[in-house]
Amino acid sequence: MNKLLAIATLLPFLTLPSAAMAQDGDIESLRQTSKAFSAVAKQVAPAVAFIHVEGPSPADTPASQDTWPFQDDLFRRFFGDDFPGLSRPAPRKPRRSVGQGSGFVFSSKGDTSYLLTNNHVIEGAQRIRVRFQDGREFDASLQGTDPRSDVAVLKVAARGLPALRWGDSARLEVGEWVVAMGNPFGLSHTLTTGVVSAKGRTSLGINDYEDFIQTDAAINPGNSGGPLLNLDGEVVGMNTAIFSRSGGYMGVGFAIPSNLARTIAEQLVASGRVTRGYIGLTVQPLTREIAEALRLKQHHGALVNEVQAGSPAQRAGIREGDVLTHFDGTPLSDGGQYRNRAALARPGSKVTLGLIRDGRQLEIPVKVELLDEEALLRAEATETLGVAVRELTPEETRRVRINKAVLVTAVAPQSLAARAGIAPGTLILEVNRKPVGSPAEFSAALAGSSGNGSVLLRIANNGSSRYVTMRWR
Repeated sequence: MNKLLAIATLLPFLTLPSAAMAQDGDIESLRQTSKAFSAVAKQVAPAVAFIHVEGPSPADTPASQDTWPFQDDLFRRFFGDDFPGLSRPAPRKPRRSVGQGSGFVFSSKGDTSYLLTNNHVIEGAQRIRVRFQDGREFDASLQGTDPRSDVAVLKVAARGLPALRWGDSARLEVGEWVVAMGNPFGLSHTLTTGVVSAKGRTSLGINDYEDFIQTDAAINPGNSGGPLLNLDGEVVGMNTAIFSRSGGYMGVGFAIPSNLARTIAEQLVASGRVTRGYIGLTVQPLTREIAEALRLKQHHGALVNEVQAGSPAQRAGIREGDVLTHFDGTPLSDGGQYRNRAALARPGSKVTLGLIRDGRQLEIPVKVELLDEEALLRAEATETLGVAVRELTPEETRRVRINKAVLVTAVAPQSLAARAGIAPGTLILEVNRKPVGSPAEFSAALAGSSGNGSVLLRIANNGSSRYVTMRWR
C-alpha cells in the first residue's frame, strides 16, 4: 500500500517532462510552418508587381456623356446644326480614372519580361505602370488579353526581373496550404495564407470559362491578378474574384488554376491571341430529376441539349439526349468542365467523349476544329438585342422600295428590341450609321458595338423611318 501511495504521489511529477516535451514539439511545428510562409514570401515577392492603371473616367464615356435630350444624328438630319435650342453643349474636359491591381512575372527573356494579370484589371487602360518591391517602376504594354477567361499578359522592357515558377494545379488537394500575394486596397506586397477550400468551381457567372480554385486565403480588392502559391513557392493559381456581400473579404475567394492560366498566357505571348477548340454541342446540367427520368444510377455529367448542324459532334454521331460522362478519360462532373476541356483542346486533334445513351456506355472519338470567335461574338451580339433577321427577297425589295435592309423575323419577349418597339416585320436599315443588307452585315456591325454597350439603329415601319438607341450596360 505504501508503494502504491508513493507511485501515485510521484506520477504527476513523472508526467510533467513528457507534457512539456509535447508542448515544445507543437510550438516547434508551428515555428516550422511560420518559417515556410516566410520563405515563400521572400522567394516570390520580388516577382510580384503593383499595377497602376489610368483610363478615361466612366462618366466621360460616350454613352454617359450623352445627356443632350435629342439624338444628334436624327435632329441634325432634319433641322441642321443651327436649329434654335438644339445646339449641343460644349464637351466637358475629360477626366481620368485610376485603377489598381496585382500581377506577377512568369517569363523573363533578355530585355523583355511578361507579367500575368486579370483582364478586368487593365480593361480600357490608356496607360499601365508596374511597380516592384525594390521600387523600380516601368511602363507596361498590353501583349494580349482574353476577356472570356479574364486573363491578360503585359510586356515590360526590363532586364533582370525574376520570374515565378509554374506549379501543377491539377495536383492541388482540398485542405492544402496556399499563400496569396498582392496589393489589397493598394497595400503593396501583402501576404495572406489559407487552404484550398474546393476545386473545379464552375457556373459561377464570373467568366465565360470557369474552373476556379476556391480558397479561404484573404483576397480583397487590389488582389486581382496576384499569384496563389503552394508552399514550394510555385504558382498554382491567379487570384481573380471574391464572394462578398460587403465588398470585402468574407472567407471565399476564387483563383484561376495555373494550368488554365499558363495555357492562355503562352498563347498570348506567342501570337497575342487565344485559339480554342470547337466540338459543336451545348450541354445543360444533369439534375437528379433528369437522371431519374433517364433511369441513370448517377447524376454526374452533362446532358447534351443541342448538336450544331455540320459540327464535329454531329459528324461523330453524338445526339441530343446523350449524357457526357468523360472527356478523354477524365470524369466530368458538370457542363462547365466539359466546356473548359473542349475549349482547351487543340484544333486538329482527336478527343474521346465518354457518354451514356439508352443505358449503354459509349466512347466516341471526335476531331476538334477551330472555334470561330468572331462568329461567336456576332451571334452573342445579335442575341443581346433579342432579334432574328433575314435578307429581303427581290420581291420585298421592289415592294418597299428600299435597296438595302434586313427584315426582323422574330423578337424575343422582354428583350431590348421588344422594349424599343421593334416587332416582326420591322426593317433595319442601319446599325451605327452603317447600312446593312444581310444577316452577316447586321451581326458584324452589331458586334462592333459590344464594347460600348449601346447601338443606334435606323428602322422602318409602315413607310416611315426613325432612329432608336438601345443600351445594355
